[in-house]
Amino acid sequence: MPLLHPAVKCEESIKMTVECTAEDIERFHRDGFLVVRNLLSSSEIRLLGDVARTDRELAESAHSRLDASGQSTTLAVRNDLTDDVYSTIARSQRVVERMTALLGGEVYHYHHKLIFKEPRVGGAWEWHQDYGYWYHNGCLLPDMGSCMIAIDRATEENGCLQVLRSSHLMGRIEHGKTGDQTGADLERVAVALDRFELVHVTLDPGDSVIFHANLLHRSDQNRSDQARWALICCYNTRRNDPYKESRHPGYSPLNVARDDQIVEMGQRQLAAMQARQGVASGD
Repeated sequence: MPLLHPAVKCEESIKMTVECTAEDIERFHRDGFLVVRNLLSSSEIRLLGDVARTDRELAESAHSRLDASGQSTTLAVRNDLTDDVYSTIARSQRVVERMTALLGGEVYHYHHKLIFKEPRVGGAWEWHQDYGYWYHNGCLLPDMGSCMIAIDRATEENGCLQVLRSSHLMGRIEHGKTGDQTGADLERVAVALDRFELVHVTLDPGDSVIFHANLLHRSDQNRSDQARWALICCYNTRRNDPYKESRHPGYSPLNVARDDQIVEMGQRQLAAMQARQGVASGD
């Protein structure tokens, strides 16, 4: 069992005060994931959704990956932290301090991405571990994790995240190509499905799930009439700085953002995009 770290107080805006308790840390190490309700307030998540759905640059940079059946899921990946609401959330105090507590040391921004599962057409993600790929990026240890924040409600019908509780304790397993994706070894996945509890992680907008890089996870196709968009912020620990260059960055210190900067940045970004689009349309 990994050494548990002291509780870390996470200051939050809009009269929210939440603690990363020793119990939370123990649950994360035991289960491989931790659900955090209302990580973003209702006003913050509405603003994030408005920005993402107005962001033409985001839409133009997104690309699709096919699942085993040929259905596609669209995503946009960012390695750099810029002056936008996505980056501000990724370096916000409430997220960074939780990741620091759960991963047991200083973290840095590895990348962040937006996932777009559209109604009726959003494809599946096959069973995999994130460290199944990140291992090849020169990361010696699986001391890494992700924070997925629901922009839309995530339900079983629209393809919410599924995890195998405590499967991170298996360690890294082999991965191979499944469609355009890289999936975990199906023989071991079949045994894991018999031995570990399958959990459908249903989330309301603003809820989040933080999960370990070795946790087996997947999601179904979106067969509903409701979109499922999410922001996923990924972190590596400073002690696990990659020994070689790859498509994701090595260690650099995080400039942690105040939590109230999320709304400030989101409002500024949305206003700027609306102004540019108004000029482009001749309004």
